[in-house]
Amino acid sequence: MPGPRPALDRWSLMAVLLGTATVPLDSAVNVAFPHITAHFGLPIEMIQWVVISYTLASASLVLVFGRVGDIAGHRRIFLIGTAWSAAAFLLETAAPSFGWLLGGRVLQGIGAGLVMSCGPALVMSLYPEARRSRAVALYTIAFGVGGALGPVAAGLLLARFDWSCVFWARAPLALLGLLLGLRLPSDHRTGTGTAPRFDWAGAILLVLALCGLLLALGNVRRPIWAGSGAAFALLTGALFVRREERTPSPIVKLTLFREPDFALLNAGSVLVNLAGFAVLLLVPFALASLAHLTEVERGLVLAASPAAIALAAPVAGRVLGRGAAWPLAGGALLAGIGLLAIGLRGASVPLLVAAMFVQGFGVGLFQVAYLDRVTAAVPRGDRGVAGSLAMLTRTLGIVFGAAVLMLIFQSVGFTTTFLIASALPLALAAIWLLRPQPR
Repeated sequence: MPGPRPALDRWSLMAVLLGTATVPLDSAVNVAFPHITAHFGLPIEMIQWVVISYTLASASLVLVFGRVGDIAGHRRIFLIGTAWSAAAFLLETAAPSFGWLLGGRVLQGIGAGLVMSCGPALVMSLYPEARRSRAVALYTIAFGVGGALGPVAAGLLLARFDWSCVFWARAPLALLGLLLGLRLPSDHRTGTGTAPRFDWAGAILLVLALCGLLLALGNVRRPIWAGSGAAFALLTGALFVRREERTPSPIVKLTLFREPDFALLNAGSVLVNLAGFAVLLLVPFALASLAHLTEVERGLVLAASPAAIALAAPVAGRVLGRGAAWPLAGGALLAGIGLLAIGLRGASVPLLVAAMFVQGFGVGLFQVAYLDRVTAAVPRGDRGVAGSLAMLTRTLGIVFGAAVLMLIFQSVGFTTTFLIASALPLALAAIWLLRPQPR
């Protein structure tokens, strides 16, 4: 079947996909981890703050931005996000100290939250509802392609420039997304009547709860700080739940999570992304020890997983459109097998690439199936919240992975860390295979 028919729809699709690509292209930063630690004279464990500072901002704000987009317009929020991201990339490029770089990463995270909160809703708005799975697949392809190009581009750039190239190289792409995005159809609200009020109190409590949780994870080596962050997260989280149950216009309808399938679906997304982040977090350090590989070759190896995500997305979109349910469990199963193979691959680079491809293909199947199900579970007027929830579970998984996997890695080594990580998606696959799957 043909894609979006009017020419304007094609330009709109290109704008959203280009603007979105700046987010998964952050995989380039992982390739630069050794360069950043060397440039600023950092111990290896400090590099996790490059991840945490970025995802702290994006994860804590994305759901709030999604709700703002549902009320004020997805186009408006998306355009603000592309402009904000371009400015953040340039500030990171000029970082004279590690503290400055972390501040830039926070600003970049805000821009990513703005872009990701409304990107899925904008893509789905360009397709009829019957072809929703195709729209979801295209959005997942954009993430996969961006994630695949990031390591390759980083390898090429780092061979000629310093660590800052993984930031300034994305500013033109964000600006191009902004310029093309000006052609996006004007925002219009679904439904009739007055627009719902925005729950500012709920938004503040949600951001505080997520910040407390993420800061607790970032300080797992400091029991006092971790405990204080966890306690703060529990307190503000409880207040958020109480607020959302009483307000007529909640940030997210918490009744959705009382459905076991919906709750398991979102918990599964966190765990699959947690396990999968082992690839981007730890494989760069394993490749750095292989002196016979060039920067470009290391980038190509790291591109195997996200490239497989991009290849798996259209497959998942096609079979989901026909009513199949297996990509959810099948994707988790392949992701677990791939992680297991990475841990057992020995010193063979070809086996590592093959294992990463299997893991990425599984993640691609899973992500399309997950986003399609989450979108189907919420009202059409809350598409911004649905897409944001998908991005939130993804980033929460990454932050959990950044904190927990590095700790495990430094305690038990590379192989055992991947064996532990593989157990998470494999267990989820077993649960979903044993549960009746809706069509």
